[in-house]
Amino acid sequence: MKKRSVSIAGHRTSFALEDEFYDELKSIATRKNISIAALVQKIDVGAKGNLSSKIRIFILRESKAEAQ
Repeated sequence: MKKRSVSIAGHRTSFALEDEFYDELKSIATRKNISIAALVQKIDVGAKGNLSSKIRIFILRESKAEAQ
């Protein structure tokens, strides 16, 4: 698990994700044609909990939606 930092809403924040989750986060950002920081900001605004957990749940939901 690695800690990563991004700037969202004008401030630096960090989150810790396993490489596999981070790779999927990058893939989703690429498919949506937005930066990782922009995607993380959208995830952060839309859910409750700590940022790392919010990101994992977002990735899980995206994966399920793609499988349907």
